[in-house]
Amino acid sequence: MSEPASAEVVAVLVENHRRFLRFLEHRVGTSEDAEEILQAAFARATERGGAIADHESAVAWFYRLLRNALVDHYRHRDAHRRALERSARMMPEPEAFDPEMEQAICQCIHDLLPTINEGYADLIRRVDLESATIAQTAEATGMTSNNTRVKLHRARTALRKQLERSCGTCAEHGCLDCTCGN
Repeated sequence: MSEPASAEVVAVLVENHRRFLRFLEHRVGTSEDAEEILQAAFARATERGGAIADHESAVAWFYRLLRNALVDHYRHRDAHRRALERSARMMPEPEAFDPEMEQAICQCIHDLLPTINEGYADLIRRVDLESATIAQTAEATGMTSNNTRVKLHRARTALRKQLERSCGTCAEHGCLDCTCGN
């Protein structure tokens, strides 16, 4: 087990903090990653730097430690990237967009909107059918975002109940053929 770094060596390393940080930032691109690598290297240096006696060799030794930390950083980042790519390859392809199906669903919803509260119908039209955000809808209707969110939830619940009444068991079991008459 190595002995910890002397106070003089630690002082020299801390004194060169900005140089070390610039060295790392230039190689990793972000100050957050550079700072993280530097802090880990400082921790390692204080644990293992006891054998270094003069200040000049402490700086050179620490740069060697930083280069090794950079190699570890790139290996870890590449391993993470490869794991993400493997995970992405394993995910199923999304189902193809079917405009005819969307039209049938939208028509059914449009037909049922007049059967629920007018304010609720307006919220569903704006957010779900016209793709407005909650914030945009809140501003347009003069409500707070939280109030809009709550009312939208209630509106969707009311519409779902109307769908179940109108379409019977079809809505419960996922039948999307609104012309079936059940």
